[in-house]
Amino acid sequence: MPVSAAPNPMRNRLLARLSKSEYKALIGSEKQFSLTAGEEICPQDGPGSLPHVYFPISGMISLTVLMEDGNEVEAATIGNEGMIGLPVALGLDFSPIRAITQISGEGLRISARAFLKGMKPGGTLDGLVRRYTAYSLRYANQTVACNLLHSLTERLCRWLLMSHDRVGKDEFFLTHEFLAEMLGVRRQAITVIAGKLQAAGLLTYRRGVVRILNRKGLEAASCECYGVTTTFYDRIMKNTPSG
Repeated sequence: MPVSAAPNPMRNRLLARLSKSEYKALIGSEKQFSLTAGEEICPQDGPGSLPHVYFPISGMISLTVLMEDGNEVEAATIGNEGMIGLPVALGLDFSPIRAITQISGEGLRISARAFLKGMKPGGTLDGLVRRYTAYSLRYANQTVACNLLHSLTERLCRWLLMSHDRVGKDEFFLTHEFLAEMLGVRRQAITVIAGKLQAAGLLTYRRGVVRILNRKGLEAASCECYGVTTTFYDRIMKNTPSG
């Protein structure tokens, strides 16, 4: 985790809603971090693998489930709307799933001890984490339904929209191999679908670099799950006090 140029912590949508007093209590222990694509943040089920919690500011992190045969499937993606380390708030010192950087970015790292100290019952941080936990449960359930009911094309479009939101720019790096691994399909299937989306003028995809050309068209080609989870996040965070 190399040191990066100082990021703006208020670009994380959870940190931006902290009260001033709670933010000041946390800021003394925060440390900026920079992650490169493919870098592991915490292993699955590793003892003592959660000494810190992370608040992404840019880029995207995948939470994946690693099977005994080595296969890996994405369970969720996290960007500047969330955090890595919810198990800490639930009393665990390890992560039940693996967290790995999907798209390079920056963020803030806070020790688990300082994070727990800042979660005073009834405080802003406590309320934020509770609400974010509820959102994460809905997001996970929606993903299960999406994987079972929707086509690979719809799922890929949803995934690209989420990436676009979190990266904050039209162009980002993603290989066919990585996409296939995260979606649990063969690389050839991703290549075919990406080719169709490119032919439709929705994006370009060259040498692992995706460029979104038609955002509205991509939304139309996606399933309902993208809109459902986005709307639910806004709803559940709407009445949370903001600093």
